Amino acid sequence: MAKIIDGKKISAEIKEELKQEVAKFKEQGKEAALAVIQVGNDPASSVYVRNKKRACEYIGIGSLSYELPEETSEEELLKLIADLNAKQEVSGILVQLPLPSHMDEDKVIRAIDPAKDVDGFHPQNVGALVIGQKGFVSCTPAGIIELLKRSGVEIAGKHCVVIGRSNIVGKPMALLMLRENATVTVTHSKTQNLKEICKQADILIVAIGKKEFITADYIKEGAAVIDVGIHRDENNKLSGDVKFDEAEPLASAITPVPGGVGPMTIAMLMNNCVETMRRDA
Repeated sequence: MAKIIDGKKISAEIKEELKQEVAKFKEQGKEAALAVIQVGNDPASSVYVRNKKRACEYIGIGSLSYELPEETSEEELLKLIADLNAKQEVSGILVQLPLPSHMDEDKVIRAIDPAKDVDGFHPQNVGALVIGQKGFVSCTPAGIIELLKRSGVEIAGKHCVVIGRSNIVGKPMALLMLRENATVTVTHSKTQNLKEICKQADILIVAIGKKEFITADYIKEGAAVIDVGIHRDENNKLSGDVKFDEAEPLASAITPVPGGVGPMTIAMLMNNCVETMRRDA
């Protein structure tokens, strides 16, 4: 039977550690604040924003919220980002994605000061990850590394297969696994023999965006399986990219959906916010 990797428990541990760290920084007179910008009122985005505010409150850092109407112009958004870049009391800036279609996401991400880009999406931070330098790392992949390490899954020397090549999960995930000395294969929609490649994985990280696509046929016995997918059915029941009931008997460790990768994203966002305090230490 697979060990169930409990993302809720691990994220709570991380937030507790961060809370203690922030308290020590405050004793030294250091503060941090995260500015979150949401354009429009996408329900999923609103939930994320609420959770981010709550997490800031819990660990003891400031939280500024900018809820802009859907019709806000790109120019107005860029002006707000420039103002926040200039504010010393703002240590992290996050623009909730997706943005309305009349805005250029890439342009908006590039407008954020890389030293305040706690989402780790700015090309400068992505470039730093590629060449092994310090910079903010995208929160979901960073959270997966923590899940593996804190669950006792050995990474060095193992074969890791990543399914998906998005800029937010797949690519940074592959780079982080390389940094941890895994041998990495990245697969995607044009990959041939996907099943055969996945069956070679000691660690299988699935970010394909297709509900329960990965079945028992894709999993090597004893592999650690990390499911990044999240899908909601008509009854509001959540499931992932992996067919959990088929994968769990084969895997040595597996993340459930919900309660696996999801909670880690916000925990690592908080870690990036605290990193802004560590840099000034």
